Amino acid sequence: MNIPNRITVSRILLIPIFLIIMLAPFHWGNMHILGVDLPVTHFVGAMIFILASATDWVDGYYARKHNLVTNMGKFLDPLADKLLVSAALIVLVELGYAPSWIVIIIISREFAVTGLRLLLAGEGEVVAANMLGKIKTWTQIVAISALLLHNIIFQMISFPFDIVALWVALIFTIWSGWDYFAKNSHVFKNSK
Repeated sequence: MNIPNRITVSRILLIPIFLIIMLAPFHWGNMHILGVDLPVTHFVGAMIFILASATDWVDGYYARKHNLVTNMGKFLDPLADKLLVSAALIVLVELGYAPSWIVIIIISREFAVTGLRLLLAGEGEVVAANMLGKIKTWTQIVAISALLLHNIIFQMISFPFDIVALWVALIFTIWSGWDYFAKNSHVFKNSK
């Protein structure tokens, strides 16, 4: 396994740590930042999520720079993104910070695209994420980070950036899913 793929696997391994910190029944107290009380566990969880999300850029950059792009990486990288984002969104629903219906749509799209990728792989095609898919991922990461941090930066001006960002992520999620299925619809026409 090459270095970019190891970085991707490390992103997957950070998910249980994130879940334990966010959901385990212990309380480390609160932090007071920019006029907002933020549980320390939420801050630490957000930092783990942001660190794990940043590895998405690192592994891709390293793989392209050193010509280490592999089919395994093309499969693992979006899978790691989907697992991380899905785990964080489910935590946010559990904590009451994200509407479940939005999370259901986002996760359903991720399952549907993963299923399509499996169909394509069965036909010998491995499709890397396109630019729209990357934008979708980063809008999700921004929205989740803002929600995990309780919209801390925008609280002072009472702007619901976290909710706006979640809506933007929802729009890009639907759009990129539609685009992915439209561009790969041949797999359904050719299937038996």
